[in-house]
Order: sequence, then C-alpha cells, then structure tokens
Amino acid sequence: MPKFVYDFTEGNKDLKDLLGGKGANLAEMTNIGLPVPPGFTITTDACRYYLTHGRTPEGLDNEVAAHLEDLEQAMGRKLGDPGDPLLVSVRSGAKFSMPGMMETVLNIGLSDESVLGLAKQSGNERFAWDAYRRLIQMFGKTVLGIDGEHFEDALDGAKQAKGVASDTQLTAEDLKALVSAFKEIVAEHAKRDFPQDPRDQMDLAIKAVFESWNADRAILYRRQERIPADLGTAVNVVAMVFGNLGDDSGTGVAFTRDPGTGAQGVYGDYLQNAQGEDVVAGIRNTVPLQDLERLDKASYDQLMQIMRTLENHYKDLCDIEFTIERGKLWMLQTRVGKRTAAAAFRIAIQLVDQGLIDMDEAVNRVSGDELARLMFPRFDVSGDVTRIAKAISASPGAAVGKVVFDSAAAVAWADRGERVILVRRETNPDDLPGMIAAQGVLTSRGGKTSHAAVVARGMGKTCVCGADELTVDTRGKKFTAPGGVVVSEGDVISIDGTSGVVYLGEVPVVASNVVQYFEGTLAPDNDELVAAVHRIMTRADEARRLGVHANADNGPDCARARRFGATGVGLVRTEHMFLGERRQLVERLILAGTDEQRQAALDALEPLQRGDFEEILEAMDGYPVTIRLIDPPLHEFLPDLTDLSVKVALAGDDATEHDRQLLEAVRRLHEQNPMLGLRGVRLVLLIPGLLDMQVRAIAAAAAELTKAGRDPRPEIMIPLTATVQEMEISRERAEKVLQAVAAETGVHDEIPIGTMIEVPRAALTAGEIARSAEFFSFGTNDLTQMTWGFSRDDVEGAFFSPYIDMGIFGVSPFETIDADGVGRLVRIATEEGRATRPGLHIGVCGEHGGDPASVWFFNEVGLDYVSCSPFRVPIARLEAGRAAIVSAGSDTR
Repeated sequence: MPKFVYDFTEGNKDLKDLLGGKGANLAEMTNIGLPVPPGFTITTDACRYYLTHGRTPEGLDNEVAAHLEDLEQAMGRKLGDPGDPLLVSVRSGAKFSMPGMMETVLNIGLSDESVLGLAKQSGNERFAWDAYRRLIQMFGKTVLGIDGEHFEDALDGAKQAKGVASDTQLTAEDLKALVSAFKEIVAEHAKRDFPQDPRDQMDLAIKAVFESWNADRAILYRRQERIPADLGTAVNVVAMVFGNLGDDSGTGVAFTRDPGTGAQGVYGDYLQNAQGEDVVAGIRNTVPLQDLERLDKASYDQLMQIMRTLENHYKDLCDIEFTIERGKLWMLQTRVGKRTAAAAFRIAIQLVDQGLIDMDEAVNRVSGDELARLMFPRFDVSGDVTRIAKAISASPGAAVGKVVFDSAAAVAWADRGERVILVRRETNPDDLPGMIAAQGVLTSRGGKTSHAAVVARGMGKTCVCGADELTVDTRGKKFTAPGGVVVSEGDVISIDGTSGVVYLGEVPVVASNVVQYFEGTLAPDNDELVAAVHRIMTRADEARRLGVHANADNGPDCARARRFGATGVGLVRTEHMFLGERRQLVERLILAGTDEQRQAALDALEPLQRGDFEEILEAMDGYPVTIRLIDPPLHEFLPDLTDLSVKVALAGDDATEHDRQLLEAVRRLHEQNPMLGLRGVRLVLLIPGLLDMQVRAIAAAAAELTKAGRDPRPEIMIPLTATVQEMEISRERAEKVLQAVAAETGVHDEIPIGTMIEVPRAALTAGEIARSAEFFSFGTNDLTQMTWGFSRDDVEGAFFSPYIDMGIFGVSPFETIDADGVGRLVRIATEEGRATRPGLHIGVCGEHGGDPASVWFFNEVGLDYVSCSPFRVPIARLEAGRAAIVSAGSDTR
C-alpha cells in the first residue's frame, strides 16, 4: 500500500512535491528543534487521486486515524473531547506558494458539547464561543459552499445591535447568540445541520481542501504564475494553538529581511489577542513587529533567534507565521519568502557578501522577469504634484489609472482598454481577477503581510497598503482623503509602491535607475540596487554560452541594443524600410508595366536602402548584422481593396488612371491567406531585380564602411525558404551581385548567405538546405503559426483564454516556445543542419528570443545566439547565464 500520511517528524524541506511547501517546511522546522505544534501531512498523491476518482484512496482513512491517535497522545487530549477537547486546523499547502488561493479551516473539533469543555479548560468563556463561531463560519463557507456574506451580515448585525465597531468587543453572550445564528444559516443554505462529530468535520474539511485546488481563483492564480495544474495540494492537520486567549497571546507574520526592499532588519506585523487569519486578511490594522519587544520581550527574543536560525538554515529570506499562546511561542509556517524584484537582487548579493551563497547561486536567485520589472519607469515628482496620502510601500512600482472599487469593474474596464487602480478596504482571494487586471492595488487596511501585499509582490504588481488616512466607501464608489478630498470611480490617481505615496491625477514618469545603468548614464557604484544588478549581470555574462543579439531596423535601435549588451543584430526587417514616404516607390514597383519602369523604381529605392544599411552597420561596427530580405506580401503596401474599390466606383468616369491601375494591381495581388501566399523568398524570386537591389545595397554599404576603416559584418538572410532549390537559386543570384560589387569597389567583404527557418518543411529538410545555407535563424513566430495551423492575429483573442482554462495550453505558444512541437522542429533542424555542415551558425529571431523560459530551451538545444527586442536584451543575457550555470551544474552531478 502506498503511504499517504507523514508525521512532521518524517518529512523534510526537500519533499515539497509530496508534502507541499507548507508540510515540507513544518517537518523541517520540527526536525531542527523549533517549537512547532504536532501534526501530520496528507500527501499530494492523495489529492490527485481524489480529484481523479472523486473519492479518497483506499487506506487513507486508516492512516489518518493512526496519525490522529499519535497526535492525541502527544497532546494528551482527544479530538473534540467534551471535557478537554483537542482542536486541529486543516490547511492546504501546494508545492508552490499560492497565498490565499486555497482553503483553511480552523478549530476543527468544536461542537455544542466541546465548546463548554474548551471554555472550562481555557478559563475563558468568550474565547471558546469566539472559536466556535469562527469554525462554523469557515466551515460553512469552505466546506458547505455557503456565501460568506450571510455570515458577515450576521456578524455586522450583532455588532450594530451591541453598538460596537469590532468583533473583539462582543461578549460571550453575544457570541453564543451569534453561534446560534450561524447554525441557522448553515441549516437554511446547506440544507443540513452543522456536523457535531469531530471526525466528520475533519474528513469533510480535508476533502474541501482537496477540492479547493480547482477553485476558480486557484486556477486563475496558477495560470498567472504558470504553476502546473496537475500538482495538487497536500493537506496539513495541525494541533491548534491560540493567539486569541487575551493580551498575553497574539499572532504575527515576520520576514527575516524586508521583502519590499531587501533591507536587513526586523520586518513584520503583530496583532495581540488575534488568530492568524486576522493578520493575513488585513481586516484589522496590525502593529509593527518591533512592538512585540515591548509587549512580550521573552517571546520577541526567542523569535529573533529563530529567525536567524531559519535564514542561515535556508540561506534565504524567510517568511514566518507564528502564534503566541499565553506567553509560549509556536511556529506555524515558514517558507522562502516572496519578494519584490528589487529585493531579490539586493538580497542575492547580500547573501553572497555574507558567505551564505556563491555568485552562481546569486544569479539563479533572480530572474529575467524580475529584471524586466526593474526596468519599468518611476515617478518624476520634481514638478507640481498633489500628494493625498502616504501608507505602507507593499510592492514597488509606479502605477497610474482610473479608480475602481471592485474586482468585476477592474476586469471590465481593463478589457475595454482602460488603465485602472483597484481600491479596496482590504482584498481577499476573490479579488484576484481584479488585481491581475489592474495596474496597481491600494488598500486602506493591512500591512506588508496582508493578502493584497503578498499577492501583489508575487505578481510584480504595484501595491500600497494600510492607507488608513483614506475612508473607502466601496458601495458609494468613492474614497475620502485628508482635507476632504473626494476621489470617485473613474478619477485618476497615481500610486508609488516604492514610497507608499498616493497622488491625485497622473504623475509623469522617468526612466528607472536600472535602465539608466544599461544606457551607460548611471555608474553602478552610485546606487545599491544598480550595484547588485551590475554584479549579477557581470557573472551572467561570464557564464553564458549563448550570444544575445537584437532585432533592430534602424541606427538608433541598434545603438541602444549595443548599449544594453547586444553583441550583434539577429534580425533587420527590411520591409519596415519601405513604409512612410517610400510607399509610393513600392506602388511604382508594383504598377510597373515594363522592365524599364520596374528598374526605375528599384533604382530609386536602392540608394535609400544603402543609406539604411550604412547606418545600421556603423552602429553595430565589429558585430554581425543579419539582414533579412523583404518578407511580407506586396499587397500590404497597397491600399485596402474595399476602400479603393469604393473610391473608384464613386468617381466613375472621373477616376484617375493611376487609381484604376492601382485597383487592378490590388485585385491581382489580393490573397485569402496572405501569410501563406506571395511573400518571403517567393517574392524575391518572382519580382525581377528585387533581390539584386537589396543585396547590392547591402554590399555597397559594407564596402563604403570598410573603405572608411570600419568593420562591417553583414549577413544576408533569405526568408521563408521551404526547399533547397529556393535557397540555391537565391544564393546564386546573390553571389553574382556580391561579386559585381566587389569588382566595382575593390572591396571583398565576406558576406555569409543563410536562411530563416520558419516553415515546417524547411525544418524537416534542414540537412538538404544546409548544403547551400551558411547559417540558420529560426523565425519562431511564423514557425509557431504554421506548426499549429492558426494565425496569431486572428486567434489569440478568439480562443486562447478558454484553451488555457481547459488546460490545452499552459501558456500561449507565442509567448513561450512549444518545446514538444515547434521546439522539436528546432531540434531536428539544428541536428540535421549541423550533420551536413558542421559548425553551422544557428540562432533564433522570433519573439521567443527574449522569453526567459524559451532562452533556457534554446541553450539546451545548442543554438549559438538568441535575438530579441533591444529592451529585452538584458533579460536574455541574464537568462542565458542562468541556463548555462544550471546546465553546468547538471553536467557535474
């Protein structure tokens, strides 16, 4: 029989796949001697079985019973015993942290009888009835599926009847009445009584936690964070300890370093006389963790020692949940904490300097996605700005948008193209869609460990929390700031997640310090964060095997890419050079009725092209520049068929001869599926002189620069080849032109001729094509479209979202390379091309070249370089370094 239940003494932090992150870390803390309440973990295997078969696996009930008996012996009490009850919590815990996305039920074991025993045993009747009402409320919502608003309305009604603002002001008698009201809600809405048998409560709660893996918000969060859908969650059953027994008790969340900035120190939130859910939900404003030293110095000192122990043990920032029960400290959870991008870079370097990790590990502690966040703009507050509040800087960034007050509005407004800021008193897991849709989140309650702060940090969203200067009226769709300033739905605000300041209106932005560093205008020793980025990027560049080139079509873009660290241009899209005023010259080329007219149009374009190439080659002097010959269909340079038809029809006999000829050409070139029509190599082979003109312009530009003492390194790329014959004919024509230019100029530049692999047939016949092509560059945008059989422009908005919901896609294949399909074509073409031509130089120039996950794939396949937009060059450099370090580590193990 497989084992489905592990005591905390049996696990360790390396068993996250089986025990989930929470269970693995509870076991780890238990085994290093920290004060963890006893408990056990039901594995992710059991969850997956339950979700597949609709029932728990055979033998699970017996295992749970055996471990429950051990737990009862350890605690000296029995679950739900009427005289002295043991109570337990049932908590989710997946491999990857999913804060607030799945379910928890506290105080399992309370009943009409055992609540009396708890009151007697604790000596606190109010506490016992408060615990019971919390159980019924959580159980009703989580296990029985009752709308939580029913319980909240009853609680609000009890407070109003008593004339108090907080539930802590309700007496034992008030809470007894509330328990009765809650049980009536259960009977009415669940059509059953609240279960009095403690084992029934526990079994139902375990199944509810399993099922919460597929709750809408959990699915949405996994999609956002790219967490696999088939992992399942473990379930942790833990003896309850209580922070709501009085002022000598409490609960809190602590970080071993500031998760927002990375600064070392004491960071966290604490609430006296409270349970953990009160802190993370953000429904009561906490006090800083430092205040615990004044309230309970012994517990504070012990907590500081445990935090040092955990950080040294995990060698990373740790996020800790704890409870103090009548002066005794208990550790309820630890994990490697979520942090902002800035904190990630700073902490990685701090740990290197402390000798806890080496530079290779530091490079792998950060990611390209985090580096991208550091490159976003920041607010420029040097001008006239209106500051209306300052609160807690929960997750950095500069966010501007129109105020909305609920998740549904945030999604709806964002869908119609509006930038929005989601404003709430506090967020809860149901607000996740709105948080994803919004530019940033602002709450009037909660601290750095509230739901809003933790989730926003994980997503890289700007967040300001605990703005208690603001009175938020969600029903009235407005908030009031100090001085009587009223901000209504639709008004624009700006929130600074780095400083915690809220501004009225739109505040202008300036380039981030990290971008200024990459531009070369800010020295790394002038800024702590920039210094950390510099050290990590330096090591990534030393380690990486992949070259990083840029997709750039003009001199300024090339120059910027070079400043950002590109060592070449992997794609010059020459068709972009035919737009604007030059479109008329293209029309003349298309409308040419004779060879002389066509040549005249080409002769007019050639000097313009030569100037383009000189600018680009000069900007990338000494580095390779891969220039793709014109690719898109010619009809894209002509007027819309319908518009032109209407124009000619309305003009009648007065229509100009030019318009008539143009209409005839547009009709002649019109295609139902232009992506699969006259484009790429087909175009340059069928339009006489087009290839010759472009190759002559490239060669002449290179010769001019060589004469001037420069080092131009152009490469000619034939687009969309599908057969070796296309490549051979194109190469033969190009070589004749190159020889002619060399004879004319006396300059014999070596200009390689290769091809872009973007048709599946080309990938499958790459061994043949490599006989004629000196290099390959994968155009993964088109290769993805043709492999999947759909047009990116047409289908992304049509069915990608439901496909992701159904699990057909984990992520769009246009964002991250489809390793099994498109990736296999890349692998085949690479292997067969190099079998024909050893040392064949191969790169990728699709959008995937700047995607972190795709960079790892291209490194593993053995490509020579990736090419991406200039802005993403640093991201590709970092990910190429990370991939090389991990690959080297795998090779040595």
